[in-house]
Amino acid sequence: MFDKILIANRGEIACRVIRSARRLGIRTVAVYSDADVGARHVRLADEALRIGPAPARDSYLAIERILAAAQRSGAQAIHPGYGFLSENADFSEACARAGVVFIGPPAAAIRAMGSKAEAKRRMEAAGVPVTPGYHGDDQSPGGLRAQADALGYPVLIKAVAGGGGKGMRVVGQAGDFIDLLAACRREAAASFGDERVLIEKYLVRPRHIEVQVFADAHGHCVHLFERDCSVQRRHQKVLEEAPAPGIGPAQRAAMGQAAVAAAQAVGYVGAGTVEFIVGEAGTAPAAFYFMEMNTRLQVEHPVTEMITGLDLVEWQLRVAWGEALPLAQEQLQIRGHAIEARIYAEDPAKGFLPATGRLLHLARPAESVHVRIDSGVDEGDAIGPDYDPLIAKLIVWEEGGAAEPAGGSRERARLRLLQALADFQLVGVAHNVDFLSRLAACPAFARGELDTGLIEREQGWLFPAADPVPAEVWYLAALAELLRESRAAAEAAWRSADPCSPWHARDGWRLNACARRVLVFRHGALRQAVQVEYRADAFAFGLDPAAAAGAWLAARGELGERGQLRAELDGRCLDATVISAGEARHVFLDGRSWGLACVDPLAPAAGEGVAEGGLRAPMPGRVVALLAQPGQRVEKGAALLSLEAMKMEHTLTAPAAGTVKAFHCALGDQVDDGAELLEFEAEP
Repeated sequence: MFDKILIANRGEIACRVIRSARRLGIRTVAVYSDADVGARHVRLADEALRIGPAPARDSYLAIERILAAAQRSGAQAIHPGYGFLSENADFSEACARAGVVFIGPPAAAIRAMGSKAEAKRRMEAAGVPVTPGYHGDDQSPGGLRAQADALGYPVLIKAVAGGGGKGMRVVGQAGDFIDLLAACRREAAASFGDERVLIEKYLVRPRHIEVQVFADAHGHCVHLFERDCSVQRRHQKVLEEAPAPGIGPAQRAAMGQAAVAAAQAVGYVGAGTVEFIVGEAGTAPAAFYFMEMNTRLQVEHPVTEMITGLDLVEWQLRVAWGEALPLAQEQLQIRGHAIEARIYAEDPAKGFLPATGRLLHLARPAESVHVRIDSGVDEGDAIGPDYDPLIAKLIVWEEGGAAEPAGGSRERARLRLLQALADFQLVGVAHNVDFLSRLAACPAFARGELDTGLIEREQGWLFPAADPVPAEVWYLAALAELLRESRAAAEAAWRSADPCSPWHARDGWRLNACARRVLVFRHGALRQAVQVEYRADAFAFGLDPAAAAGAWLAARGELGERGQLRAELDGRCLDATVISAGEARHVFLDGRSWGLACVDPLAPAAGEGVAEGGLRAPMPGRVVALLAQPGQRVEKGAALLSLEAMKMEHTLTAPAAGTVKAFHCALGDQVDDGAELLEFEAEP
């Protein structure tokens, strides 16, 4: 086996590879850009080498720099992870020339499957069913538009190279084709260096089901069953599970055989995933069509590991070393059900826009045989604008019982996922944990009614109108504030020359009366005053106008170092967490969270003094397209400009009908979060 390998990646997948390598006694070498100098994968590896500045093209995509690092460290092999160079045939060939083993498939297989058009032609020849579409060489806008017209709308424009939802657009009508084609090409060129696209018929309410395959250099190839990856936003997966609900043994075998045939058709070696688009749920057996093959390990591989009990990274290392596959097809079995949730730094309420920030507080559920967390960050780490905003993958598993009803292990896994999400606490960056909880609780998901349009279709459930903030949340925020003040005062007293002086106390003592004060918190635009009265053995709280009528509540509690709050409110005991970060106060209670701000009672109401008339950047990014002209009148929702951030393109639209007065940015500019991009005058 290898003595030392280099991991040509970062974040969660680099940490994942390190874990398996360490268990096998293999030393690991991390590489890092200037943005990742203190990253978790750098801290975990046995050694680490700098490969360049933050932009991926100058670091994680720089083949010569990575090979130089491998030679300098003495690594015998390179694991590419996923993304970056993992599906780059030139990189595979460069490794071979440098005498370093590429832990992945041969360059010829990568090339064959890397071009989606070429892959579909090969699959047709191998007898694997493919989605109707155009995969030809004519890349002129007019020619592609004609092919789309012939297929009939809706159609899907998809980048020939790459994946991960980048360079993809659904076109619902002919008039939108040219503009969406241009956006696809920009995104594909930026992400993969190849702007070519193909056109496919877009199936209504399809499922996205993929099959894990593994092949060795001795002619053996197996499949490790399927995963359902239908739950997506912006063509990117959010929840994945294995096995796929509703797939019976006959269809599972047929899809597995087709996936193995696809791999063998290109002389595949190593781990790969064959992705199928499957007819609408409820049709049995549903037709399935080849979409593409990812010639690497997938982000969602842990659900396959959980239901098979195997370590796929170990298999990759053994196959790359020249060993045969450890098991034959008949030795592989499904055990129970697993679900993975991708926890991102993003704002679901703002169209899932990526977010940046520092993780001021990160508390995760306890790991066990049933709960697994794959992460590339720790508390205190920053989520920057340079790379994918994935924070962690939360994976749960439940073993199936022979006598239990169909779907029993899936339902128990779903309930375990809900509990684990309730235990996942994040402060410092916008995130999707609460959204994932609503998604896992969604009745359609619970029933296994899965397709790629589930999130869009269940908007009412997933984005409900804001509920009033429960009174307990205001009380807990106030109690934590007072306890934090008392602790800080006690610590300051012990550091002073006279630690026993009564002047240090923050107990509200008065000679002939009770001390009173007001704490004010804000949730969005809502301001709430909490009346506080200091009593002998507790605080008394009241919320106006109830407090004015004499309705007070007794409160006491204990506050831990990490914000854990054991509270008693009028005899009712509650366990919560309250995190303080500047003016922000984050209250976690009963699996939900509320973001509050502790404000000066004399401060102006939220929103006062905010500048109007401009469109600001919702995130750091690079301006890649100006889609309107100064002086142009536009309707509400009209595209004004596009920003590229975290490897995705985001189009900003007009907030109302009005006129574009002037742009304050130019094509190619790098802009900060909140930067004013253009001056806009809304019509009265």
